[in-house]
Amino acid sequence: MRTSHHSVHDPKCGVCNKHCKSFESLREHIAGQLAKVSCSSVFAERGCILCLKICSSVDSLNEHKETCRLTTPQPIETVEMHRSADEMINIRGKEVVAIGCVMVGGGWSQELCARVCLVDEDEKIIFQTYVLPPTPVADYRYEITGITEENLQNAMPWEEVRERIPQILYSREPIGRVLVGHNLETNLRCLKLSYLDHLQRYDIQAGFHDPYQDAVSAMRLYKRMCSQDHPMVRVSNSPGQCFIGCSDPWTSVAHERMTIEELLAISRANYECWCLDSQESNY
Repeated sequence: MRTSHHSVHDPKCGVCNKHCKSFESLREHIAGQLAKVSCSSVFAERGCILCLKICSSVDSLNEHKETCRLTTPQPIETVEMHRSADEMINIRGKEVVAIGCVMVGGGWSQELCARVCLVDEDEKIIFQTYVLPPTPVADYRYEITGITEENLQNAMPWEEVRERIPQILYSREPIGRVLVGHNLETNLRCLKLSYLDHLQRYDIQAGFHDPYQDAVSAMRLYKRMCSQDHPMVRVSNSPGQCFIGCSDPWTSVAHERMTIEELLAISRANYECWCLDSQESNY
């Protein structure tokens, strides 16, 4: 059953076809310290380090790299403000929002959010502002943040920012929006906000922090992952229909009397591919 019932969305090695639990485990399989030798040698020759795809030749790899690279977003100071931060934005048609936060230092190594930016799927700014932290700033980290004391003099109070962001995230009915970003756990913690775990998508960040660039980069990565080229197979969300008289055969002894074919019919893979985010029935 484990061999035959992998999801088409599972990350899979392009050399040996091994199914992996995540893209990180796939990366370890082909390029990690304990990588499989035969797979790692092929990957080193014609594998893309960004999306982990194995190309047919070195020439096709070079062509692939040109399309796989994501361009660097422009700095926020050069971006046209399509929408005012002082109005409630009507984004009902948008399913995904990306957030970028810039942190300064408070006392006792405390992380304080001093700038935040939210963008939609079209990379247009929904909301952006400097944030006045609730406690004094001990280190502006100017070399990384570009933020000075003057930037925060007329900044939006932290409490007001905490009110505005949930209004945007939960303005899509009947569920909230998918939230993507760099290190979301830290961003939400510094804003003292919580959000539905299954609607969060993560990535990492490094270097100089521009909240717009961070948010747009996360959105581009997310959209790239959602557009992976693999078969689209809908899996039934009604396992009870496959076994009449039992609403959930996995919680009873009913499955012990089922054939292999019946067990496979009510089984589904654990891996939730990001491309399924556009299908509301999968939330």
